[in-house]
Amino acid sequence: MLTSPAHTARFNGTLSTAKGEAGMSHEFKVGDHVRWNSEAGHVSGKITKVHTSDTEYKGHPRHCSEDDPQYEIKSDKTDHVAMHKGSALHKVD
Repeated sequence: MLTSPAHTARFNGTLSTAKGEAGMSHEFKVGDHVRWNSEAGHVSGKITKVHTSDTEYKGHPRHCSEDDPQYEIKSDKTDHVAMHKGSALHKVD
């Protein structure tokens, strides 16, 4: 029986990202300052909400869970709000 890498990682008790980095933890909270890479380059902002269950965002379903939350982030430079998985985010000091 074939299993997906995500299924295998959860079965083995570890999490992995799409890049295959096993055991990485992405625990961010409201108020954290983060950056991410967008089509226009690097963007930074503050997390305004953490989603831990499936939700709809800008008309599209987003799959979220306690193990794999998604984060709403308000840009530092504009009023734009984006939603990203923790694997796309990096903490900024």
